[in-house]
Amino acid sequence: MKLVSPHKKLGEMLLNLGFLTKEQLETLLEQQRNTGEKLGELLINSKLVSEEILFAVLAKQFNIQYVSLSEYGEIPKEVLDLVPEKLVKTYNMIPIEFDHKTKTITIAMYDPLDLSAIDNLSLMTKFNVKTVVAGKKEIYDAIDKYYTKKDTLKEVEKQVEEKFESGDAEVVEEKEEDDIADGDSAPVVKAVNYIIEQAILMRTSDILIEPQDKVLRVRYRIDGEYHDQKPFPKKLLNSIVARIKIMSKLDITERRKPQDGRIKLNFAGKAVNLRVSVLPSVYGEKVCIRVIDSSALCLPLSELGFDEVQFKWFEKAINQPHGMILVTGPTGSGKSTTLYSALNMLNNPDINIMTVEDPVEVVMYGLNQVNVNEKADLTFASALRAFLRQDPDVIMVGEIRDKETIEIAINAALTGHLVLSTLHTNDAASTITRLLNMDIEPFLISSTLNLVVAQKLVRRICKNCREAYKITLEQLIPIGVTPQMVNNANEITIYRGKGCQKCNNGYKGRVGVHEVLEVDETIKELILNRASHFEIKEVARQNGMYTLRESAIRKMLMGITTIEEVIKNTIADEVQQ
Repeated sequence: MKLVSPHKKLGEMLLNLGFLTKEQLETLLEQQRNTGEKLGELLINSKLVSEEILFAVLAKQFNIQYVSLSEYGEIPKEVLDLVPEKLVKTYNMIPIEFDHKTKTITIAMYDPLDLSAIDNLSLMTKFNVKTVVAGKKEIYDAIDKYYTKKDTLKEVEKQVEEKFESGDAEVVEEKEEDDIADGDSAPVVKAVNYIIEQAILMRTSDILIEPQDKVLRVRYRIDGEYHDQKPFPKKLLNSIVARIKIMSKLDITERRKPQDGRIKLNFAGKAVNLRVSVLPSVYGEKVCIRVIDSSALCLPLSELGFDEVQFKWFEKAINQPHGMILVTGPTGSGKSTTLYSALNMLNNPDINIMTVEDPVEVVMYGLNQVNVNEKADLTFASALRAFLRQDPDVIMVGEIRDKETIEIAINAALTGHLVLSTLHTNDAASTITRLLNMDIEPFLISSTLNLVVAQKLVRRICKNCREAYKITLEQLIPIGVTPQMVNNANEITIYRGKGCQKCNNGYKGRVGVHEVLEVDETIKELILNRASHFEIKEVARQNGMYTLRESAIRKMLMGITTIEEVIKNTIADEVQQ
């Protein structure tokens, strides 16, 4: 947004309409003065106002029509051809209508007051220009849909192979921030861009590029499941890996040691962060790329999948002035999302929040974030020691890996700080046993630990193709369903996805299932007596804790996930007699 002078008016409009409080507006304006960011972008990034609401208010403010491009329908090719692609991409606009009588072209923009863009378009096309407001994402999606030329996998393969066989295959030097929509890139670059672009479009969390005996296997992890893509010829391995290494700022001459790096690039106007790991294998170097969606890591707490009681316990714990909260689960179970969402809720000018991570996955305004650098002896433990001299209120430790780190974290919790961290255990009660096994004194654990959250992710049923079917209680009892859960019904309705063009075999997206253990007086007493995790779990259940299996069953009965996901992703609890 280049709306400089009317910013105050925009804020006042949102305030008067009830979308912002006075305190929120003052915080945003202060943030804007400190960072120079545009108010519209701050509003959207903070998730205080949705993009649709913001642009609708802007349209009203300047008496300009607001349109939804997703509902607009197909834009005629003859209209699109009136505006050159370069102009469209330079000024982030999309032509949607043309009036032959008045020679007026209607342009959708997310900044309709960009006068230089309007003047240049009028000068170049010799048409009158009418502007309407549309959402930023919708503009980028439309540009990508109508203007960006997509090479098919077959075309990319052919171009790369021709260059490779002629000896002209080249590795292109990487700019600090790349744009993967460059249609004039070298063939090897196109091959890598194709792999990454398709992964982002398919909502992939991880990309695997794996050399096999005769082919280069490519797999995408979508909603927790790996899916094979069309393989590349094996002879392209070295060129593709070299390109990825240069993008990641890694050593292209080193092929015997594992290497880790990061890539920052643009896709459809959106910053995308990729975490890269290269590992030597029998058939050559294997590449794993983690696709990090910054927006998905800062979800509102209400969207994480907690039920009402779990949400109340978690919200209560993160609002405590001191103590420790641990989030546990396997790799890829959403632990970072839970922590970032908690920090996002706590983030305000009155609180000093410091994090140490390996690596920092999302840079958040207002947080003091530190990257682990073991070469410089900047470890979790050494960073924590330094934090305690920086007067923090909240400390987030990316992961507790050793006794030294947990000891410093506990010391911080004892001295008036709120500490959040992650640990790898299978359930909440096992976390306490793990701490005891690390030779942490029971009285220290009981004095500092406020809450443990164990979590996993299950796939959501696609809303577009969801269908209901009946199943008997007798069939559900073996997985842990009790008569009380279904109001003593003998026949229960559950759901599954049929599969459609909008999903992957009936699933679209994932949601968390949680086991939230509140460390109350009864649990503290068990910790002091070094009780087993079975005893702790049993007492916690009596106090109202749902196990992972029970949490997943509740989501199955609500029609959010399937019985297959429940069985596959949660450990079966012993059925109570």
